[in-house]
This record gives sequence, C-alpha cells and structure tokens, in this order.
Amino acid sequence: MRVQAVILAGGEGTRLSILSEKRAKPAVPFAGKYRIIDFVLSNAVNSDIYNVAVLTQYRPHSLNQHLGNGRPWDLDRTRGGLRLLQPYQGRREGDWYRGTSDAVYQNLSFLDATADTFLILGGDHIYKMDYRPMLAFHQQKGADLTVGVLHVAPEEVSRFGILSADADQRITDFKEKPKQSDSTLASMGIYVFNADVLNQVLRGQSGSRPMDFGKDVIPAMISSHRVYAYPFAGYWVDVGTVQSYWEATMDLLQPSPQLDLYNPDWTIHTRSEERPPVLMGGDAELDRSLLSNGCVIDGRIERSVLSPGVRVEAGAVVRDSIVFNDAVIKAGAVVDRAILDKGAVVGARAVVGVGPSDVVNRDFPDRLNTGISLVGKGAVVPGGVRVGRNVVVRPDSGEADFGGDVASGATV
Repeated sequence: MRVQAVILAGGEGTRLSILSEKRAKPAVPFAGKYRIIDFVLSNAVNSDIYNVAVLTQYRPHSLNQHLGNGRPWDLDRTRGGLRLLQPYQGRREGDWYRGTSDAVYQNLSFLDATADTFLILGGDHIYKMDYRPMLAFHQQKGADLTVGVLHVAPEEVSRFGILSADADQRITDFKEKPKQSDSTLASMGIYVFNADVLNQVLRGQSGSRPMDFGKDVIPAMISSHRVYAYPFAGYWVDVGTVQSYWEATMDLLQPSPQLDLYNPDWTIHTRSEERPPVLMGGDAELDRSLLSNGCVIDGRIERSVLSPGVRVEAGAVVRDSIVFNDAVIKAGAVVDRAILDKGAVVGARAVVGVGPSDVVNRDFPDRLNTGISLVGKGAVVPGGVRVGRNVVVRPDSGEADFGGDVASGATV
C-alpha cells in the first residue's frame, strides 16, 4: 500500500473568534508549545507515513512559517516528505477552494500519482491515532471509502456529520450536521480512499463536481460504493469553539489526562523556539499548570497553560486561563478564565475576567457565552481597567480604545 496523506488546513475557523482572526485555525497554539496541526502531522509520521501534503488557504503565513520544510516531523525528504499547496489563479477550473473535496480536487495533479491510497485528514483536531490499523481495516473490508468514526454526546450531533452503520460496519446513512439524530456516531473527518475511486468521484461530470466530503461525497457514495465506518475508541476532540478549545486545554491539567503528552512511544513533534528555561522568581507560586520555555514568573499561576516567553510580574495572578506566546501580565494584575493571544499585555492592577458569566457577548452570542474572555493578538489592556466576562478585546486594541471599565458581554 502506497499512501498519500492530505491534510486539510485551509479553514477559517470563525467559531474560535479572534483566536483565528490573524492565523489559520490549525496554526492556533495548543498545550503551550504546540500548534493544533502538530497532532495530525505527528500521527502521520508516527504511523510511518512520510508522504504528506498540506492544503492551506486562509491566512497561511503563520502556518507556513511553522511548518517550514517539515524538518521537526522528519518530513524534509527528497522523495515524498512535506508539500504545502495553496490555491492559485491561472487554472481553467481553479480559484479559491469552495469546500473540502474541492480543495483536494484542485490539487489532484500535484499529489503522488503512484499512490494507491489517499488518507484525507483534518488539520484542526486534537488526538493521537495510529492510522495503520484503519488502513488495514480498509483493505480487509475491500472498501472504496472508510470513514473514521466515534460516538459524541447527543447534544453535540449538530456539530458533526452523523451516520448509521450495519453489523458489518458498512455505512447505511449519513447526514451532515443534523439538528437532531437518533444516532450519535460521528465522522472524525478522517477518510481513507482508494486512489482510483477518489479520482473518479472528484472529477465527476463537467460542472457537477462535489464541493465537500461531508455534504456531497459521502452521502452520494453510500448507495454506489462500498463505504465503511472505522470505530475509534481513543481521545479525539474538535477544538472548533472557544469553549471546546478551553476545555481541551484544561483537561491537560488533570492528574491523569486523557491526552498523554509525555508518552515517549508517541511523541508530538513541533517546531520549538530557542528559548531559555522557565525562570521562577522568589515570590512565584504555581498550582497545577503547564509552563513553556522562556516563561518568567514572579506572580501566581493557578490551573493555567502558558506558551513560550510569557511574563507574569510580581503580585499578578493568572487563574484558569490560557496565555499565548510573549504575553505580559503586569504587576498586580488578575487574569481569570480568559485566553490572551500572542503579545497581549494586561496593565498593572488591571483585571480581565470579573463579574457575571451569564451575560453573553453581544456581537458573538453563539461563541462567547460561558464566561471566557478573549484578549486579541497585540492588544493592550490599560492599567487599572476592569474587564468583564464574555468580553472580546480585538487584536491591536490600545488604551485609546478603552473608555474605562468594560462590562461583561462587551467588545472593545
């Protein structure tokens, strides 16, 4: 079996609000030192798959810089290795990607023509998975398409493609993001295709090619091809919302987290910056947190995850929060149940995350409604200002954008 892995990494990720406003969703930091895409890339190489194409589109600069030539994942190879593919003008049928399957279609001529199997992967999920058993399952069933699946909570079905399968795991029904469903078996966005079938299905008839795997390809193939469900029992999470992203991060702080980052047999690779070790000052306090290289801590950190280069000055408190690279929390400030993007600054004695949690954000009521406040990339919260919950402070906001304290549910 010659496998070509294709990672779909071009999504805008609007449900992550301002965290994906200046970067592609797969480039969003996770667990301090990693990016979201590190997990699927590491899964591929740990599964002995070294022929990987990454399809990018939305704000790819940060992602491209992170991936480089693929060296941290041992993908800097003369044959195979890592390739970054972007949409471009000049093709008769080419333009911006209009869906997941359209993205693959527009790059068919650039993918490995000798591959007999395509492994299509989402670049925005957090999980550890050996793909080899799924590939073997696909062969054993004589499948044309195999979909990785797992059960989700009934209240979550509207976020996923939901399917039904018979006793032999053959898929009998598929609905993309139904409002309600008796089934809770969800697609993980992991697909194994026979190469000839993928080419046939995507090329289709003139003017009628499918745009999306979930909406178009899978439902149409159920009646005409052998489509199977591969059950996955491990940890997998779609961090597509602010709440799910925050929960997945906080889960890492449990005594026995479901996602083990310390297993030497399944290393999560990443591009690491050359930073000095963590420095804990004489008055620093730490309670069940993850700190990355280059952090300088003189305050108190409680149940939080800090990316490289974060500075927490004396008397400051960071609690139940996620702080991205090079953010600064000044002396006496408090950050409570918030996410601070790269380079954000919280001024001296300012408070981010205070007041009632039940006042949803007026501009993003469906995205910020659980008490988490967001401070955007490069934003500065002035000293002494009190910022409520479910607040969005947009990237690059400064003192002139604040008219004093910020009530819960507001946007700066």
